[in-house]
Amino acid sequence: MDGEVPNIKKWIVFYPVYINSKKTIAEGRRLSTSKACENPTCAEIGDCCSHLKLPFAIEIDKAYPRDFMQRGRVRVLLKKEDGTLYNPAISSHKDLMRHVAELVPRHPGRVKKQEPASTSNTGSSKSGKGGKKKR
Repeated sequence: MDGEVPNIKKWIVFYPVYINSKKTIAEGRRLSTSKACENPTCAEIGDCCSHLKLPFAIEIDKAYPRDFMQRGRVRVLLKKEDGTLYNPAISSHKDLMRHVAELVPRHPGRVKKQEPASTSNTGSSKSGKGGKKKR
């Protein structure tokens, strides 16, 4: 573990805000909204990196500087020490963001979360009259 810590400082930083379609460019989004995904988490990004066979480290205690309430970031290593790529399809930070943004919506945990949400919306639409009462 002690041997890895100095190396992690040189790995690229990946905040979930970079691929969050709910954020604006001023708030930190780095992809177009059509390519970005909705509210990604560090755990989902880490799982996507392991699927892409890239070494990664999740730092839960770190916060995004523009929005300090957004906790967590992921450090990813794209190249080996000799300069060759771990995954030839991903050669840059931008490529990594595009691939992860494609994979996050298909994440197994995300698919399970969205199904109950869609069924609860249909149940709440049956509610009776509501609104302000006239005086």
